[in-house]
Formats: sequence, structure tokens, C-alpha cells
Amino acid sequence: MSQALHDLNQSKTTTKSEFLTFFLDNEEYAIKIENVREILGLIDITTIPNIPAYIKGVLNLRDKNISVIDLRLKLNMDFKEYDDRTSIIIIEISANSRQLLIGAVVDMVSKVIQINDEDYDETPYFGVDVNTGIIQGMDKEKVRVLSDIEKVLTTDDLNVIANIAKSTEYQTYN
Repeated sequence: MSQALHDLNQSKTTTKSEFLTFFLDNEEYAIKIENVREILGLIDITTIPNIPAYIKGVLNLRDKNISVIDLRLKLNMDFKEYDDRTSIIIIEISANSRQLLIGAVVDMVSKVIQINDEDYDETPYFGVDVNTGIIQGMDKEKVRVLSDIEKVLTTDDLNVIANIAKSTEYQTYN
């Protein structure tokens, strides 16, 4: 009987999740690949006045206008001039019963990795004044922040982005 239990435990498959890794300010972050729709090099972004500084504007991708945020600025990091490694990750998130596509500017996209679910720790405690809601966990193998991309943006942020998407959905930019 104990051999059968041992065999059963050995036959259980480890659940793995896939993540896209990217860099911000020389730190590696990862988001679940299921949220990623596309990765772009830096392309033209049409600026929109009177919006928060971390929202860079909109880009037109196959006749669809997508709001673009600079993740460095959203996470209170210093601005870095864009270069040939700067990338825009097109991410799909759920917001207010609606699916939104958002472009996230990052310093550099790295690679797709697989992490066993048991190989990452829950969000560490940093103190009462630190918002760790955007951190899904920390990779045990290599210190890597696993970001919960849907929590990076607040409800107010999503409302601004949804309004931008709504107001620009019938316009195209060349």
C-alpha cells in the first residue's frame, strides 16, 4: 500500500507557468505569458494632452488604437531615454467587465521562462506603507519579481485608459 502511495505521489505532475521576462532599471521582472498578446519594438506613439505622465499616448496597431504606459514611470522609477532595446509589450487585461489591450514600455524584453508553481514564494512583507499588491511572487531560483500586471494599474488608471481607448477608437493615426 505504501508503495502505491509513493508511486502516486511520484506520478503527480508539477504545474508550470510560463512568464515573459523583461528589464526595468537593471532589474528583471516577469509577467504571465497568458496576458501577453504581442511584443513590439519602439514605434510611433501619438501623445494626448492632459493625461498622467506615465501614460505616453496611443499607438495604432492594425487599425486598433492602444493606450501605452511607461512601466518605469508608473512604478516611480526614473525616466530613461528610449533606445534600440526599448520594447512595447502588448498586454490584455480585464477591467470593468471589459478586455483592454495596453502597451507597456519596458527597457528590454528578455525571454520566456517556465517556473514550477512551487518554485516561487508569496509576496514578501515590506512594511505597512509599501504596496505589494502588484507583486505576484518572487522566483526562488533567481531573484525575479513576478508582477501581477492587472494590479499595476489602479481603477482610476483603467478608467483613464478606457476613456482614451473609447475616444480614439474611430480615429486612425498615420
